[in-house]
Amino acid sequence: MIVAFRQVGRISLLGWDVVRSVPQRPFQWRELIRQSWFFASVTILPTAMVAIPFGAVISLHLGSLTKQIGAQSFTGAASALAIIQQASPLITALLVAGAGGSAMCADVGARTIREEIDAMRVLGVPPVQRLIVPRVLAAMFVSILLNGLVSVVGVLGGYFFNVILQGGTPGAYLASFNALAQLPDLMVSELKAVIYGFIAGVVAAYRGLNPSAGPKGVGDAVNQAVVITFLLLFLVNVVLTGIYLQLVPPKGM
Repeated sequence: MIVAFRQVGRISLLGWDVVRSVPQRPFQWRELIRQSWFFASVTILPTAMVAIPFGAVISLHLGSLTKQIGAQSFTGAASALAIIQQASPLITALLVAGAGGSAMCADVGARTIREEIDAMRVLGVPPVQRLIVPRVLAAMFVSILLNGLVSVVGVLGGYFFNVILQGGTPGAYLASFNALAQLPDLMVSELKAVIYGFIAGVVAAYRGLNPSAGPKGVGDAVNQAVVITFLLLFLVNVVLTGIYLQLVPPKGM
């Protein structure tokens, strides 16, 4: 337990260093663009492919449940809100951490064991400002874009499966969504995506900067980064969802 808290503390310190290093100059714009393109290229297709069945499963289960209790007209709102508020940020973060974050951890870890990070410190080049900040910002930026993609694909997939396969009414599906959905639902979804992208980037950077000796240590660091990120994401998701439900009142019919 003490080791776990120590790791969380060190990750938090690295996160603070990243935030503090963002305004420092010169800012690595070229590296930010390159890393953003890399994150997007390895996550766009898997994210879209995961969003379709995820939206379908939510829509089919909710459609079946609402039909049993005679509330079929609320299927659209329930499925769309579940996708936008919960599924989209989590799917985005898990794929950003699993695909982009693991590659980022491996790259930084390889630089660490080759002593490139130590050489940068000796030359007076801050590795956090030069290497970590562009990668973390790229993870956050791509998370925002992918969250929007998952929301659109998931809602359209849910609409298709509910209306076409379950015989739902298109008008009722859209009307219920319009009646219960509100702008803060989308805002909290994007906020979650930003926070999750930040966590995924910082954890990947931390494990990359602190691997065990040798190539095996880099592989172990990649696995640990993915596992730690997943655990933190689900924990943070519970906290953010609880805060949102307390601060933002639900929209009435």
